[in-house]
Amino acid sequence: MTVKTFSRGVFLPHYKEFSENKSITAIPLPKEVVIPLHQHTGAPCRAVVKPGDEVKAGQRIGESDAFVTAFIHASVDGKVKAVEPRPYFTGTNVESVVIEVDAKQGETAWQERDVSKLNIDQIKDAIKNAGIVGMGGAAFPTHVKLSPPTAIDAFIVNACECEPFLTCDHRMMVEMTDALIAGARLIQKVVSAPRVIFGVETNKPDAIQALNAKIAGETGFQVVPLDVKYPQGSEKQLIKAVCDREVPPGKLPFDVGVVVQNVATCIAVYDACRYDKPLIERVLTVTGDAAARPQNILARIGTPISHIIEHCGGFKGEAGKVIMGGPMTGWAQTRLDIPIVKGTSGILLFSQAMVAETQHMACVRCGKCVDHCPMFLYPNYIGTYAETGRFDLAAEWGAMVCFECGVCVYVCPSNRPIVQFVREAKRQIAAARAAKN
Repeated sequence: MTVKTFSRGVFLPHYKEFSENKSITAIPLPKEVVIPLHQHTGAPCRAVVKPGDEVKAGQRIGESDAFVTAFIHASVDGKVKAVEPRPYFTGTNVESVVIEVDAKQGETAWQERDVSKLNIDQIKDAIKNAGIVGMGGAAFPTHVKLSPPTAIDAFIVNACECEPFLTCDHRMMVEMTDALIAGARLIQKVVSAPRVIFGVETNKPDAIQALNAKIAGETGFQVVPLDVKYPQGSEKQLIKAVCDREVPPGKLPFDVGVVVQNVATCIAVYDACRYDKPLIERVLTVTGDAAARPQNILARIGTPISHIIEHCGGFKGEAGKVIMGGPMTGWAQTRLDIPIVKGTSGILLFSQAMVAETQHMACVRCGKCVDHCPMFLYPNYIGTYAETGRFDLAAEWGAMVCFECGVCVYVCPSNRPIVQFVREAKRQIAAARAAKN
């Protein structure tokens, strides 16, 4: 078996044993959901409901006229309590629709249809109307990504799940194999790609076996085993590993003839086309050394993380940190009333022992961040310039190219929060450019 990979990056402890063998289970509904109107890259949505309105699961409650956006839907039956700014996982406040959940929640009757009869425009319309975004974390609107201006000759299903602890994509590959492959076929049809490649890291042998069993004899479909290295699941690194193509700085995958979609996104595409079902729920992993009962769960969008943690048995011992997402790219949370969104892949509960209590120091110019950066950047310079407010120089050294994988932070002997510096630099650079226009 030939195993492929990319240059640089790091080998991380997996920590997947907590939940990798736990089947997906649906959790009970909370009493209230908070649904942010901006869960995606692009223009925020405006509410099309008001307090007092009765809503049904799947009903559109947020929309925008912009092309780069994603519609928002009610995830439950209930009554709108408020439309107001609410705390968001990034630490900001986002305009949100607050819904009191109807205790007599009924089963939603989704409309079934034959996906083989859908043409390309019908598939894209279904994806757009369902509000589907990239569910690996980037949350880029899928209907936009599936409208490339150039010819595509390879569609890659990103099945790496390279961050430690997270196992939800792994479980979906094993438990929802048919839906995953059906969704991949629909995307293949939209972008007219002759090849569909599932890139899977070798620490998921059961997923590789399940996929190979289903695509056996199917022309143009292939499973490519990948080395267990971080950030193998980043688009540009995945494309390099699978197709040996380099996406230049400032360019996108379609510039080298490739489209990449996450496992959960492919399944959401199938649900949208087969059942006319909007993206109102997702599978995520609840895990960590402070999690009483690590699980892979199916939860409605807008569910507070406190409700999810409680359902999973709460904390085991004293909690040191709660992270939404993966440990490398996720966001530490200071409160537990934050809702999950379309891009939430995990909730990590760490003990005090797992959390490093160290202060960062000045850069010692060891070059480790440069040696391991998968984008071939100089994180040491970017971080220093951002830390000292010289954002123009941070931009010159590639701050906007960085995708915040966290490798530089992991290898830094001075414990410098380089990703935090980069995020601030990006905000300042974007604000400065907007002011000029």
